[in-house]
Amino acid sequence: MSREVLGAKSVEMEGSIVRRAIPQVARRMVGPFAFLDHFGPRTLEPGQAFDVRPHPHVGLSTLTWLYSGDLVHRDSLGSVQPIRAGEVNWMTAGQGIVHSERLDAVVRARGQLVHGLQFWVALPARDEEMTPAFEHHGAEAIPEWSERFVTVKVVAGEGWRRRGPVGVRSSLLLADLSFAAGGAIGVPAAKELALYVVSGKVCVGDETFEIGQLAMVSEGEVLESADGAQVVLFGGDPFPERRSIDWNFVSSDPKRLVAARARWVARQFPVIPGDADERVPHPSEH
Repeated sequence: MSREVLGAKSVEMEGSIVRRAIPQVARRMVGPFAFLDHFGPRTLEPGQAFDVRPHPHVGLSTLTWLYSGDLVHRDSLGSVQPIRAGEVNWMTAGQGIVHSERLDAVVRARGQLVHGLQFWVALPARDEEMTPAFEHHGAEAIPEWSERFVTVKVVAGEGWRRRGPVGVRSSLLLADLSFAAGGAIGVPAAKELALYVVSGKVCVGDETFEIGQLAMVSEGEVLESADGAQVVLFGGDPFPERRSIDWNFVSSDPKRLVAARARWVARQFPVIPGDADERVPHPSEH
């Protein structure tokens, strides 16, 4: 049986080119994960912006995972939370939320290297209309250990009998794997898992995967890296219902997507305190 492998697609996001691993035509989701963007590494010169203007979400949770850089999250709940490498921001949109991610003035003035991942995790059907929420977890809260020259962090969900601090609402795993030369680790149990290569090369059996590649993997397979690599492993239990995606909206009911689009175009979503002057228009507004 051949392994499913995808190459990330280059897309433009707020003036920057990012690698989009999912969704693609060949693979819409991995477990409950509906979206993975890989941005950077990008060096920002002093005064150069890396701002994601206010935009809405429904029916999902977002997770930002940085390898380098400082960003400031703001949302329509009034949350203002800096995030740095190794920390977790988990925002649950539910019935609707608006957020932005920007550089603060000090960071913008000095410049920085920005590199990270953005995930969307679809909500179970029972939670799609829940009240929006936001949580932040520092690096010290994330389970971390090393074995066979691999440093593992369970960022969210459960794997290897460790559980991340994030209040997830479905069965899932998101783990960050940092391979030193000669590192190897087995894939834990999960109904559906994929690896994504952030940097370096990783092997599964006689197959080698490089930066920007996503490959489906199974429990008991061994991930190895001869020269070192950075990899994320993510997935979990697929939902029984199909999920539809329209722009920044995810739902088991396509009617919710139409309603969310109409609300955003009509400017009926809540605004972000202190960041209400800009907005990302829906593609239909162009």
